[in-house]
Amino acid sequence: MLKDKSDRKIRQYKLSKIIEKNPMITDNELALQLDVSVSTVRLDRALMGVPELRERIKSMAQNAMSKLQSLSPSEVIGDLLELEPGKYALSVLRTAKNMAFNFTDIVSDNYVYSQAGSIAVAAINAAKVVIESMRGHYRGHAHVGDILVARAKVGVNHEGKKIVSVRTKAGDKEIFVGRFIIEVLEQEAGE
Repeated sequence: MLKDKSDRKIRQYKLSKIIEKNPMITDNELALQLDVSVSTVRLDRALMGVPELRERIKSMAQNAMSKLQSLSPSEVIGDLLELEPGKYALSVLRTAKNMAFNFTDIVSDNYVYSQAGSIAVAAINAAKVVIESMRGHYRGHAHVGDILVARAKVGVNHEGKKIVSVRTKAGDKEIFVGRFIIEVLEQEAGE
């Protein structure tokens, strides 16, 4: 019995670290990584007070959207899950057939860029911002059904402008890396 409690504590610790690293992970994926059944994962989550994936995403999105300054929620491409203005942001985009090029299952680069651009702007701690320039590289393709995870990190100021790095992954494969130079527009008198 003592060994079972010890094993459970170790497993729950691992589960919490995995979810902390990847809040988008499903119970099935957790079960595979921990080499236990899905029902064991669900029981552990319940005992730990960790909500299911859908609730984790909903909570993260509400928290992130409450901090959003530079865009309206409808202007964000994908679901904004994490936002610390002036530091970083995380967005998830579920791809669908209407995003693909005709006659293929390859997602148009417009969606990949739009998600990256919107998260770069969202990461800035100001009400009025624009993308001044961007240098990026596509390193692969997204396919219909992929979930694109974009992470933005705000870097240094350069001549009064912010430099934001964005990396987008489809699963474990990095498909886009971009460096955005964001200009913070001055507030006009009376605003």
